[in-house]
Amino acid sequence: QVQLVESGGGLVQPGGSLRLSCAASGSIFSINNMAWYRQAPGKERELVADITRGGIKSYVDSVEGRFTISRDNAKNTVYLQMNSLKPEDTAVYYCNTYGLGGDYWGQGTQVTVSS
Repeated sequence: QVQLVESGGGLVQPGGSLRLSCAASGSIFSINNMAWYRQAPGKERELVADITRGGIKSYVDSVEGRFTISRDNAKNTVYLQMNSLKPEDTAVYYCNTYGLGGDYWGQGTQVTVSS
């Protein structure tokens, strides 16, 4: 059974930074792609950033240049470095893994950007 555990969310002022982490149990990390999604109140869940098992990254336009996704296969962990945060980044952020090893989701971590 694969489990994804997110951490690093919290309250931050506009312009601030946070780093989210997602630790994966099981043996699928190195063969799967990883992604971060977010869901704001009253909105649909959206893909924020994606990193393939080969390290190719992609981002939604609204976070390009501010967020950076990375992965450490030795630690079975994916990160989302979020800089220059804006109030509109407020959402629950979810970690997702998909690929040959299956499709799994974390429980989510709240990020609130407010002064």
